This record gives sequence, structure tokens and C-alpha cells, in this order.
Amino acid sequence: MTTSTVTKAVATIEARTPAHRDRAVDGLRALALLAVPTGHWLLGGFTLSSDGALHNASPLSAFPGFAPVSWLLQMLGIFFLVGGHASVLSYRKRKGSSGAWLKGRLARLGRPVLGVTAVWAVLLPLLHHGFGVPGDTLRTASTLVVQPLWFVGVYTVVTALTPLCVHAARRAGVWAAAPLLGSVAVVDFLRYGPCAETMPSWLSVLNVLPGWLFAYQLGVSWGEGRVTRRHAWGLLLGGAALFAALLLAFGYPASMVGVPGEARTNSHPPSLLVLALAATQSGLAILLRDRLGRLLKRPVLWAPVVVVNLSAMTILCWHQTAMLAAAIPASYAGEVPGLVGAPDTVGWILARLAWMPLFAGLLVLIGRYARGFESPWTRTGPAPRAAAGLLAAGFAVFALGLA
Repeated sequence: MTTSTVTKAVATIEARTPAHRDRAVDGLRALALLAVPTGHWLLGGFTLSSDGALHNASPLSAFPGFAPVSWLLQMLGIFFLVGGHASVLSYRKRKGSSGAWLKGRLARLGRPVLGVTAVWAVLLPLLHHGFGVPGDTLRTASTLVVQPLWFVGVYTVVTALTPLCVHAARRAGVWAAAPLLGSVAVVDFLRYGPCAETMPSWLSVLNVLPGWLFAYQLGVSWGEGRVTRRHAWGLLLGGAALFAALLLAFGYPASMVGVPGEARTNSHPPSLLVLALAATQSGLAILLRDRLGRLLKRPVLWAPVVVVNLSAMTILCWHQTAMLAAAIPASYAGEVPGLVGAPDTVGWILARLAWMPLFAGLLVLIGRYARGFESPWTRTGPAPRAAAGLLAAGFAVFALGLA
């Protein structure tokens, strides 16, 4: 792509951007989106077994001191915050019923998920029987493909609760999120407190909805104009204080992502530490909104934000496939530093950083074809849709059977 082509594209994007567009919110969403593949690519690795199969591994197992990196890359709180903000604005402008609005929002989330799972349902037997890829490698791949999709499922549920969140925000403002924080705190006390050994294993599931709804509710309250700078400072300082207390006094794991071999995890389901981080990030994001908005007035900075936002679901659904597209062929060559092999040296980390541009390039290449799943399937008849649904269901059965 030539410089003149890029310049023309930047100018076109700038010209088509409505004057009322909230560039800061879009910028925050793009930042949170890019943190997902960056985190998975940087903190996820593969070991190679004697039969040539790939297995998940993480450099955090060997380098627990790198846990603070996960604090920077775990930005789902920001994603839910801006999601709530955007949803309330869209909900306010709806022309039809709440049900029609919700149906449209859910369709936009569901199409890309259906697409990636249907494609992988076809790839699994093709890779195994056609190219001899070991079954354990395909199990690892399926786990990684499903890993980001849980987020889409949770986001779908919280989106469906938007009308209730709007009602709560109008009544209680920023404090509408407080009961969600309290709910997670109670469940954490039960599963980690003095009576932890007597608690049922399913108890942690109770944190899934309130844990991720917390930042979304903050976003809805923000969109309703019920979050002031004073509130934002409270979120920033209060969240940071709670985060420090949970780490230093209550023994929460430092990593915001799961580490193989560790008994406790913060994110699946979310612990109180995740909410503390989300509160801190949300407060900082709200305080920096105006400054970020002014920065994104520059067309050269605004254009990438638009491109990332237009490809949001493609990035979420396909970034693990991009990494696998490099790792699976490389596994036939044995251990490849930074790509295939135990992530337990500084050399591996440096090599992985060098591989990440390749992952990004593969994601762009895949996205050229996969982005069609984000658009309405107006030219797709009932039979192809039914086939895609059956393939996706087959992949889901296979993937869930690995749990």
C-alpha cells in the first residue's frame, strides 16, 4: 500500500466521521480490543510433547514477576465500560421497541461467533485426517479458539440487561454498580474465607454475571451523565486501594490471567481483584476522556481507531487462529524459539515479541475474509445458515467435551 493510498484513506475516514462522534469512547474501545490479542499472544505459549502435539503453556509459570504485565493487558473492564456507555446511547436513539433493538445488537454479536466455530468445525477433521495434525494439538487449538468466545457470551447477557441497567442508573447513578461489587465480595469471602473447605465448587459461578456487569453498569451510568469527575476520582483511588489491599493483605493471585498449574485464578470467573482493577481503569478512563478526545482529533491517529472498531468481533474471534496458523506448521520443525517450546527463558520472551508482527499480519490476512461474518447475512439463504448452525454446534460439543 502506497503512502498516497494511506493518506487518501485517512482523509476519507476523517471526512465520513460525524461531528458528534465520541472519539474518546471509540479510542478506549480500540485500546481494550487490541489488549486482548496482545495479552494472549504475549502470555500464551506452547510446549511440544514427544508425539509432536502442542500443549498450552504460559511464561507466567516461570516468571511470576511478570504478573504486572497482565494488569496492563487485562482491559476487559474498559471494554465493558465503553460497551455500557455506547449501549445506553444506542438504546436512547432506538426507533423501534426494546426487543427489536436488542435483537439487532445480539445479531451483531452472534454472527461472527457462528462463523468462527463453523469454520473450525470444518478445519478439525481436515487438519487431522488430511494433514496428520495430532489430536492433542486440535484439542489445544479448540481450547484457544473458545477462550475469547466466553466473553462474547457474557457480553450478550449484559447487553440484554441494558434496559434494567438504564433504569438503575437513572435511580441510583454511579452507585447502581455498588451492589454488584458487594455481591462478588460476599462470594469471594465464602470461597476463600474461613469456611472455604465447606463451600460447593459451583459457588464461584455466581460471580460471572455481577463480576462483568459491574463495569458495564458504570458505563451505562456514565452514558446517562450520572458519573462526575469526583466520582471518577473515587473509582480510581478507591479501586487502586482495594486492589493493593487484596494483593498484599488477602493473598489474591497477582496475575489477572490464568496460570497453568495454579489452583486459583482471578478471571474465570472474575474475583474481587478484577472488579478493583476495573474500577481503577474506569475512573482513569473517565478522567482522561477529554484529553483523549482532543488527541484523536488528529486524522492520522483517528483512522486506526476506526479500522479497529469496525473489525472488533473479527479481532476477538480470530486472533487465536492467527497464532495457531503460525504455531501448528512450525511444530513439524520441532521446537522453534518463541513459537513452539517451553516459555521459561528470557530468550523465549524476546523471540515471542519478534513473532508478534507475524501474528498480526496473519490476523489481517484472515480478517480480509472473516470480516464478512460481521456484516448482515442478507445474501445467505436458510440452508447455508442452518448448515453453519449445525457445524458450530458440532464444534461446541467437541470443545465443551474437553473441559
